[in-house]
Amino acid sequence: MRGRFAPSPTGLLHIGNALTAVLAWMHVRSRGGEFLLRIEDIDQQRCKSIFVDQLVEDLQWLGLDWDEGPDIGGPYMPYRQRDRQTIYDAAFTKLLEQALLYPCYCSRSELADVLIAPHGWFADEPRYPGICRHLKPHERVEKACHKAPAYRFRVPEQNIGFADEVYGEVNIRPSEGGDFIVRRSDGLMAYQLAVVVDDAAMGITHVLRGSDLLASTSRQLLLYRALGYDSPTFAHTPLLLDEYGRRIAKRNSTATLLGMRLAGVHPEEIIGVIGWLLGLTDMADPLSLTELLSCFSISRIPQSPLRLSVECQKRLRINVTY
Repeated sequence: MRGRFAPSPTGLLHIGNALTAVLAWMHVRSRGGEFLLRIEDIDQQRCKSIFVDQLVEDLQWLGLDWDEGPDIGGPYMPYRQRDRQTIYDAAFTKLLEQALLYPCYCSRSELADVLIAPHGWFADEPRYPGICRHLKPHERVEKACHKAPAYRFRVPEQNIGFADEVYGEVNIRPSEGGDFIVRRSDGLMAYQLAVVVDDAAMGITHVLRGSDLLASTSRQLLLYRALGYDSPTFAHTPLLLDEYGRRIAKRNSTATLLGMRLAGVHPEEIIGVIGWLLGLTDMADPLSLTELLSCFSISRIPQSPLRLSVECQKRLRINVTY
């Protein structure tokens, strides 16, 4: 078994990231597997190297360890997406040769008035209406004279089913979200393609991540099939919300691991709260990772979002009034 935690260094790690990291680590270690740390920093405008150094320090402070990663290397180097562009280019070419992609010349301003209202599994994003999908060759040549295109994957009208270790049998129709971008107009690969290529290249057999990525799994499975890769086993875990039902934000410095650490919180206090939130323990008392690992079973992980109660916020010195 090979699993991973793959954060994006767009800010400091917060309590929600810590929950996912601890779950991913326990998921692998409970089965005697190998655990990887990979940095998803392909979006170099939003990702900062200073956050990479800090997240490594934060995860180590929390007590997590890994067998491969950007700080210690490994057989599948590099472990930062910014350094893997040539690997993505090869996969992109393979998709292009199968006529599974098409160039899209639409700008954000042009799309603003024509995007279809979101619905279904893709309720958080508007649906691309396929404007450039049916362009004639001469129209593409004309548009290419004025703008470098992004490339979209031709999503078929079919359901994608997969077995999730938390949600059970899941069926999603990825066409509800429209044709998705795999390469941006600036030449950088989009998340959907990069994560599939990385997980396949690094031999990842089990992917545990937040339930906000459930819909993306259907898109990624299309890419796995198109590229001839074996797909991993997926487990999507509940998101962590505050008492008002809001996502924990990176902009709330008191909810970050560094913020809690500077406030005098100990790693065992965070682990104890995480164990209690997940229903693995009866109380939120301080625990070591080893102690929580002895309580772990993927079958015990709930599907519903978790609420960080006021009492837990007080324990961790978190202030959610942002």
